[in-house]
Amino acid sequence: MVLPGGSEHTAPDDLRQLAAHQAEGVPFRGGAGELAALDTGPGTGGTVLLVAGFTGSKEDFAPLLTPLADAGLRVVALDQRGQYESPGPGDPAQYTVEALAADVLAVLRRLRAETDGPLHLLGHSFGGLVTRAAVLADPAAVDSLTLLGSGAGRLTGPRAELLDHLAPLLAAGGVQLVSDTLEQLAMTDPRRQAVPEPTRAFLTARFLRNHPAGLQGMADAMLGEPDRVAELAATGVPVLVAHGAADDAWTPAAQADMAQRLGARHEVIDRSVHSPAIENPARTLAVLLDFWGAVAAGQGSRDDSAEARR
Repeated sequence: MVLPGGSEHTAPDDLRQLAAHQAEGVPFRGGAGELAALDTGPGTGGTVLLVAGFTGSKEDFAPLLTPLADAGLRVVALDQRGQYESPGPGDPAQYTVEALAADVLAVLRRLRAETDGPLHLLGHSFGGLVTRAAVLADPAAVDSLTLLGSGAGRLTGPRAELLDHLAPLLAAGGVQLVSDTLEQLAMTDPRRQAVPEPTRAFLTARFLRNHPAGLQGMADAMLGEPDRVAELAATGVPVLVAHGAADDAWTPAAQADMAQRLGARHEVIDRSVHSPAIENPARTLAVLLDFWGAVAAGQGSRDDSAEARR
């Protein structure tokens, strides 16, 4: 879950989600309509699909887009249905993990048809639960999976307690009341106060474009997701578990345990909390490129490649 805020370690003049990049806005087709994406265009070293978390958007990966493209990758960052610039249905039941995973698979299949080389999938936070479901539905669709600040199952702790208040807030005042409440909460946090004003304005405007059914449906999904670690381990897909050193959603200890049970590579990204891509993009970039390079060289997991699983 992406809340308005940042890391106490992030430079105050870093625009985070507004970082400059050369990616262009493009639509992809999902099961409920068009999905908005940022696409850096053809690369020579494979393709990466980046999937945003709850209340997030493709811009949560903005600082990574140009560096990854410069490394030879085609990079596509995606709004899920009902998020920011992706329209969504009006029924919360249409925002299950399985429905959202089907959207991701549709995008993956188009990317596989359009580009050569490895196809890597990354999900941030709730996006990790969604991308995991996509891999479980079709392990051969990807060459690797990265779970960034995500968990083995349902969200617990303080952030889950916030979600418990979502339904009554939506009923009382819609997305605007939820936004106002979160804004009041966030402004008591020094990390939020360090976010540059243009970025704060973007975060507020973005939040207000969430579909209310999507907010409720995704919250329900995040609070009800079972532990599927054993299923993912059985696919043989190379997995990277990476998270901020001070992650305040799924705890670092819980994510370390998940990595161990998966037999996955595990990386802790220092100077970051729950959104390493914007809080410490340089270290996040290094971790991702090293993992994807190892996968391309056949060193990423028990299986050599997705082709071996076909």
